[in-house]
Amino acid sequence: MPWYTDWFGTRYYKLLYRHRNEEDARPWVEAILQRTGLGEGGRVLDLACGRGRHAHWFNEAGLQVTGVDISGESISEARIAVPGATFLVHDIRTPVADSTFDLAVCLFTSIGYFDDSADDQRVIASAATALRSGGSFVLDLMNPHHVRNTLVPFEEILLDGVLFRIERSYMDGVVVKRIRVEENGVVNEFQERVRTISPTEVLRMLGAVGLVVEDQTDGPIPRGFDPETSERCVTWAKKPER
Repeated sequence: MPWYTDWFGTRYYKLLYRHRNEEDARPWVEAILQRTGLGEGGRVLDLACGRGRHAHWFNEAGLQVTGVDISGESISEARIAVPGATFLVHDIRTPVADSTFDLAVCLFTSIGYFDDSADDQRVIASAATALRSGGSFVLDLMNPHHVRNTLVPFEEILLDGVLFRIERSYMDGVVVKRIRVEENGVVNEFQERVRTISPTEVLRMLGAVGLVVEDQTDGPIPRGFDPETSERCVTWAKKPER
């Protein structure tokens, strides 16, 4: 079983990443809507939507939102949290629609999880397929250089009586996070494995499916991307008009 299907649906994942909440997502959505100019009634595809924290704000802005995620548990929670949006359990490597959406987003490093890097390309292709001509695509990833320079090898985090012991390593472009969870004398172990993707590789991947890259920035607020210092690499692209 892939690590992400074992980990993402657990309450421990939700607890460890609880700071990644709706308020954390709000500036991302606001910046995306401002930059793309998408208004009320626009159709948005949220790839790897998780529990719907970005979908919430797209929905609040009056957009027609479809969120897809491989985790049934996450989709169940998203449907409760954002009843005005549509949520589907779906593998983002396959298209959810054809030439339908004005905007597709893939945020919070939601590719790089697969053993075969060709699967990451399939995600990009599925996003391109789902977009209408002239539609926008926003891809948010870690900056590999920043990851290498700031990696914390070990830390302990205590949250609501649950102790997380986290070991991190970086080898051959892959970040491995081993997570030992201790609660009431019971130990569970999980793992994250994420292949980092360089900004140059992102350009190649998007170009391969016909998307035109307009810019790469650091985070949601338009700061110029610096490969040495930027924490994030956000790529803004468009599907050409026919």
